[in-house]
Amino acid sequence: MFRFIRFASVISIVSCLEVGMAQNPVRPPRPTPPTRDPHTPGYVTAKELPDGENAPPNADGNFIIGPTYKPAPEMLVQEGVPQGQVFDFTMESTDSKIYPGIAREPGTFGTPDPANPRKLDVTTSHPAPYTRKISVYVPKQYVPGTAAPFIVGADGPDKGLFIALDNLIHQKRVPVMIGISIGNGSGDAQGSQRGLEYDTMSGLYAEFVEKEVLPLVEKKANVKLTKDPDGRATMGGSSGASAALIMAWYHPEWYHRILAYSGTWVNQQWPWNPKTPSGAWGFHETLIPNSPKKPFRIWMEVGDRDLLNPNVMRDDMHDWVLANENMAKVLAAKGYPYQFVFAKNAGHTDRAVKQQTLPSALEYIWQGYPSKKKK
Repeated sequence: MFRFIRFASVISIVSCLEVGMAQNPVRPPRPTPPTRDPHTPGYVTAKELPDGENAPPNADGNFIIGPTYKPAPEMLVQEGVPQGQVFDFTMESTDSKIYPGIAREPGTFGTPDPANPRKLDVTTSHPAPYTRKISVYVPKQYVPGTAAPFIVGADGPDKGLFIALDNLIHQKRVPVMIGISIGNGSGDAQGSQRGLEYDTMSGLYAEFVEKEVLPLVEKKANVKLTKDPDGRATMGGSSGASAALIMAWYHPEWYHRILAYSGTWVNQQWPWNPKTPSGAWGFHETLIPNSPKKPFRIWMEVGDRDLLNPNVMRDDMHDWVLANENMAKVLAAKGYPYQFVFAKNAGHTDRAVKQQTLPSALEYIWQGYPSKKKK
């Protein structure tokens, strides 16, 4: 808390000193991303599947899907399938000891540090309140009082996730689990509350969820959540996907399963941290290659028209397709169980791709639970 107050004070002082200086008045337009070929030299070797098919939920490795997509049956409400109950509530920034709230002034973004191309200076961020939405899915099959596995999703509410869980639980393709969909604290990218939560390379967001969100979930939805990290999953898209991996990376004692759409494994962290100078780009640049293998199972996707350098930085660390390709390489080299899906004719966090792939992705990440040893 004291660190945040000191940080907010510095931001305020710097903003006063730099009035009239070159802070971008408007966010520059994002260039139209080119369509990337999954067979580009240097990309991972991947198995191309017939159009309309998903990667098998029990297969590791790299796959190419598309170019057309249709919703999986599990993404639709099915007759005769028990429907879980959804509990909705909100959290105010004034109630948080970890995230009291920041925002970046509308119409402003930031300027690259001329001495450090990996660093973006933002002088228009200041303390600001927020209200966060939380949705909790409790399946019909949940036995009150029992410790249940669960999945935590970013940028909620995600009602599609809850429909998928209804169907997959009924088909016994995933365990009877709680779904927790957490809204972000508003804004996007550097200088915003969402950016601070999702792109910061630290355990802070996972600690916020563990200490401030999960106790409320248990109380308001009358459930008990497992402490077993093998029974806990994270998921998200874009920066929410980077948050999903960051949560597990810094707290593997809490999470072992990660599901990511259009993962922002790029240099998006703010404030800049010399310990992780490349932000989430550092996952494939140094962190995963140079760290002992962690007990993770990972599913990830990227679109052929995913983002490429959508801001003023020119650090060669803002190509979402290349970042995901690099992730697949380092995960394979380290021996992780992972599935990487390259989606043709797909943009950033493409809704049609998610509608087709989410059920099989959920089935993939929940393989092996509960383990025979724990049984």
